[in-house]
Amino acid sequence: MAESVKRIAVIGTGIMGGHMAGRLADAGFQVAAWNRTRDKADVLSSRGIAVSGSAAEAAAGADVVICMLSSGPVCEDVLLGAGGVVAAMKTAAALVVMSSIPVETAVHIGEQVVGRGLTYSDAPVSGGEKGARDGTLAIMAGGVEADVAALAAVFACLGRVTHVGPAGSGALTKLANQLIVASTICAVAEALTLVERGGANPARVREALLGGFADSTIFRQHGLRMVMGDFQPGGSAKYQVKDTSTALAFAHSRGLRLPVGEEVDRLYQAMVDNGDGDLDHSGIILELRRMNDTAQPTACT
Repeated sequence: MAESVKRIAVIGTGIMGGHMAGRLADAGFQVAAWNRTRDKADVLSSRGIAVSGSAAEAAAGADVVICMLSSGPVCEDVLLGAGGVVAAMKTAAALVVMSSIPVETAVHIGEQVVGRGLTYSDAPVSGGEKGARDGTLAIMAGGVEADVAALAAVFACLGRVTHVGPAGSGALTKLANQLIVASTICAVAEALTLVERGGANPARVREALLGGFADSTIFRQHGLRMVMGDFQPGGSAKYQVKDTSTALAFAHSRGLRLPVGEEVDRLYQAMVDNGDGDLDHSGIILELRRMNDTAQPTACT
């Protein structure tokens, strides 16, 4: 399919999807976009992207439809509902669901799609807004390996793709990713809360730990956010808790207890309940300060 892909529809152009649509248009693909909040799609028209009035309109005639919506129920409604995306897609087109959704939802959508003569991959991503903007996303793709390989030119515009197994495997891999991400962010927040209370300079502590065993992308990026008090959302806390809760539900369905994940999920749920769900997930340090009745310090440099 790689040589025949000319038209791509992007369904969902929020923080991530907007950058992804832009990169595809810059690479020379004909891109149509739709978003539930129209103004988030309208800003893409300056990049040569056609803004559609409905998701079905965007998908009609597309060789590849990329879905980047917020949740499993939203994906099912927009993709499979009456007059939805799947019904509008042409035969042999490819649907790529890059949203973070439950494994069961990914499998169900795949069954419905393949039954209509389409190809399907669940291919969620990691890397946040920066990765979407820079085209450096980690893409974890489930589905038929040959179908994933046929979309190499599309995925190459967005990041690095790895085929991880049959349909649903992409969603499962993203759940594993989110457990690691959420747990690590919480660990970084705890460490910085500790040094704040102990009297050290958090910015200097972060600098001291760079390059050591505690270093990581999360420590570098989100540790800096915590030090600077910059919680503008790249990945919102409300979506983080959605993913941790989904991961725990799947684990429990398999008879597993994940005690670290359970505590992390509880912390993020408390953050959302306290009104900070729209902040970046690095804002979990605010929840730790609330728990410990610690005033937010002035940003250190």
